[in-house]
Amino acid sequence: MLEHTLAAPVEAWVKSFRHHLNLPVAIVLPSGQSLALGDFEQPRLAIRVRSWKSLPLLLSPSVDHLATAYVEGELDLDGTLDDIIELGYAFALAENPVPGTSFQPGHVRHTRELDREAIRFHYNVSNRFYAQWLDRDMVYSCAYFAHGNETLEEAQHAKIRHILTKIRLQPGQTLLDIGCGWGALVRLAAREFGARCVGITLSEAQYEHAVERVRQEGLQRQVEIRLQDYRDVDGRFDRLTSVGMFEHVGLSNLVDYFGTLNRLLADGGLALNHGITTTSAASDGTAGGGGDFIEKYVFPHGELPHISLVLRTLQEGGLEPIDVESLRRHYAVTLAAWASRFEAAREAIRQEVDEKTWRIWRLYLAGCAYAFRTDKVSIFQVLCQKAGQDAATLAWSRDYMYRGR
Repeated sequence: MLEHTLAAPVEAWVKSFRHHLNLPVAIVLPSGQSLALGDFEQPRLAIRVRSWKSLPLLLSPSVDHLATAYVEGELDLDGTLDDIIELGYAFALAENPVPGTSFQPGHVRHTRELDREAIRFHYNVSNRFYAQWLDRDMVYSCAYFAHGNETLEEAQHAKIRHILTKIRLQPGQTLLDIGCGWGALVRLAAREFGARCVGITLSEAQYEHAVERVRQEGLQRQVEIRLQDYRDVDGRFDRLTSVGMFEHVGLSNLVDYFGTLNRLLADGGLALNHGITTTSAASDGTAGGGGDFIEKYVFPHGELPHISLVLRTLQEGGLEPIDVESLRRHYAVTLAAWASRFEAAREAIRQEVDEKTWRIWRLYLAGCAYAFRTDKVSIFQVLCQKAGQDAATLAWSRDYMYRGR
């Protein structure tokens, strides 16, 4: 009876949808009936509904609804990964093309405990899981493709060198890396630049791996890894880096975050913040509910500011931005490489994690690649120093950042 009750309105909705959008997509109902959303001989994407109860998610499409139904096993998506993402976005955004999310930015009180639990949720899946699709050094942030034909390993190494060159790191200087991940940046800074480094993380899994890699490379005298919140660090450092971390800070905490960087930065020092931003000038989320999906399944309590808000709050925190570089194209390529590796290692990954986790990350990586490629999100490196310093301390040009490339 439920089947007959729902089939008719679904057919009517599909007819209306075809009229104004015309996509190479088919919806396959639990009964086996296939309804085409466009005038094409063969659909590139088949949305196979496994239960009549999940149909309301399709009748009010959004990125969040479609991705949630897939992750929870209420429907299957048949097609190449590229088609799943591209056509899934087109389908999901058909009736909700503008930015917006039900998650209200700035309404989360980012306590130490809340932030620690969010980091654990994301990074403590397992080191073996991440090792299946990251590069050898386990760098989990946007790579830097100077020419576009580099391998992922080469581009990640180049990204770290690009950051350390930007901050003009010198032998013997002290460096604090906030959100050090598995320790690749501090190890390279010590090994190739002769710096004395402290790396901090809130993830026990990352901490254990980073400590072991430091020991294996004999860098214990130059590198210290701490399980510590950035707000609890004391002292002054010649150089600061924060790569892929400030997305966890919270919009209402950005001034305090940059104020903490200001407190930790020595006079005459340089700091670099590398982080994802929204392309919504109002800093109110991403199109079609993608942020809602990430909030639920991937990054709890993450909030993305627009670059304009980053620069304003950075200045209010006592820092002066002296160089801003967009790496959006680089992150699209990085994420596409991760998604490709993830697909190639699918059998090994599915032995490491459950089906739901595999589905979450499969959509997340490929979906983020598409989002960066199509300007739904962006990413910037912002080089800064303490506000009010003499202009004579600034480099004459950006040439020094690219020497030897």
